[in-house]
Amino acid sequence: MSEKTTHFGFQDVPEGEKAGRVRGVFGSVASKYDVMNDAMSFGIHRIWKDAMMDWLAPRPGQRLLDVAGGTGDISFRFLKRAGAGHATVLDLTEPMLVEGRKRAEAEAMAESLDWVVGDAMALPFEDNTFDVYTISFGIRNVTRPEEALAEAYRVLKPGGRLMVLEFSQIPNELMQWAYDLYSFHIIPRMGQVIAGDRDSYQYLVESIRKFPDQETFLGMVRGAGFENAKYRNLSLGIAALHSGWKI
Repeated sequence: MSEKTTHFGFQDVPEGEKAGRVRGVFGSVASKYDVMNDAMSFGIHRIWKDAMMDWLAPRPGQRLLDVAGGTGDISFRFLKRAGAGHATVLDLTEPMLVEGRKRAEAEAMAESLDWVVGDAMALPFEDNTFDVYTISFGIRNVTRPEEALAEAYRVLKPGGRLMVLEFSQIPNELMQWAYDLYSFHIIPRMGQVIAGDRDSYQYLVESIRKFPDQETFLGMVRGAGFENAKYRNLSLGIAALHSGWKI
């Protein structure tokens, strides 16, 4: 029987290959990842991440698992807002975690941070461990997002909260066309100039277009067992926040 396939950008690849390819993409761009985020979004990704924290409202003593946490952006914000707590940054790609550890915030918050190499579809943690699970601009890179959501539900404590920040679809055809024009023609060129890697950023923009729209993904969150699931559009729907609770 032939192996099931999944999408890697606009390509169809065997499911068993996707994680390795994603690891290759982020390993390639790790040292320039934060610089490229600022360049691609004109710094707006920072506003989106702050909006995520506003809705999340971290509280002292909470334990966060930040999956696909990369260089630690979300965990640093969470710990600053919580005042006292703990964050575990998990990522499939070790070079991303290495870059995160170099950041000044990582040194200042060292006692409150763990850095773990791991897979969103098979988390190396016990059931009912964390108060909050976040994944930002990462779930579209997971081979089977439904399995990642099921794992999120498993490791959250009862009363725990899921929050997903991800690129989404603009519900206005003309604006989506303009955004696609920018994405497909400008971002890969930026990747070449800034990170010396056009192909990885070509994949990234393709992966955004393949990801489910807001309502479809909301159904996936509910399907994983999360209650009171909602979403909020950011910047007209270029990105969206999805929230759910393990009741």
